[in-house]
Amino acid sequence: MPGVLRIGAVSVLAALLIGGAAAEAADPPRVVASIAPVHSLVAAVMAGVGTPTLLLKGGASPHTYSLRPSDARALASARLIFWIGEDVERFLIRPLKTLGRKARKVALLDAKGVTILSVREGGVWPEHDKKNRAEMRAERNRRGERDAHIWLDPRNAKAMAAAIVTALAQADPGNAAAYRANGARLAAKLDALDRELDQDLAPVRSVPFVVFHDAYQYFEGRYRLRAAGAITLDPGRKPGARRLTEIRAAIRVRGARCVFAEPQFRPSLVATVMEGTDAKAAILDPLGARIRPGADAYFVLMRRMAASLVGCLKAGA
Repeated sequence: MPGVLRIGAVSVLAALLIGGAAAEAADPPRVVASIAPVHSLVAAVMAGVGTPTLLLKGGASPHTYSLRPSDARALASARLIFWIGEDVERFLIRPLKTLGRKARKVALLDAKGVTILSVREGGVWPEHDKKNRAEMRAERNRRGERDAHIWLDPRNAKAMAAAIVTALAQADPGNAAAYRANGARLAAKLDALDRELDQDLAPVRSVPFVVFHDAYQYFEGRYRLRAAGAITLDPGRKPGARRLTEIRAAIRVRGARCVFAEPQFRPSLVATVMEGTDAKAAILDPLGARIRPGADAYFVLMRRMAASLVGCLKAGA
């Protein structure tokens, strides 16, 4: 009888241990993502395990955003915080040192395999023939400040996703297999998206255009698009009269077919630079301000950008 009791006790203990392990595996860490493209990649990796919290929602801009009380609570309780880095989310620099001090911060700008370009100088960019592009890119990389809009190249998004998988698997070993499987599926989808966009954008590669701010260098370079310039290099600063005059001249001289505004900023500057030109106005949304957050948001964002470019640049061709 005592032996039976001992066996029963061992069985109960084993059941408790197994149940505890299952509960641990089913209880993912609290995760925060800064902007919608990052949140989308994190959500895809966490699919079926948990849901990350998104800080910037709707039409908010990381250049001007102020934390809400709910954001502060999310940061304070987070175990993992994914962001691009202080080059983009300047509003997070101080809160991460205070509210998020207990969390592991993963700056995806530093992820292994991410290609980084330097910011471009001036608002009007010179045109270069194909053989000089690699040399110009290398020269930009040797100079100064980094262009942090890395997610606008699907190859960078793939490297970011790999870093997200690694960080989650380390923080939550019980669900590591799920993160890795999700990461593999996400990588395949990003490869397919890259091929799709390359094909869709091929008809408008030679058509010049102007953007609101210099956020699209990675997208332009990946798909060999012909951007002529940007109204502003820093959307937090209003461009002066000289810049507006230079951009208007570039639209005329280069024959820019479209000027692209952004939903986060007032379109008045776009209307100003288009005065007296034949350019059309359209919208590019590099942050997904008008897209429902979630695992598919990154793909919707990239497809909508391509569709907006094709729709405007092919018009009247």
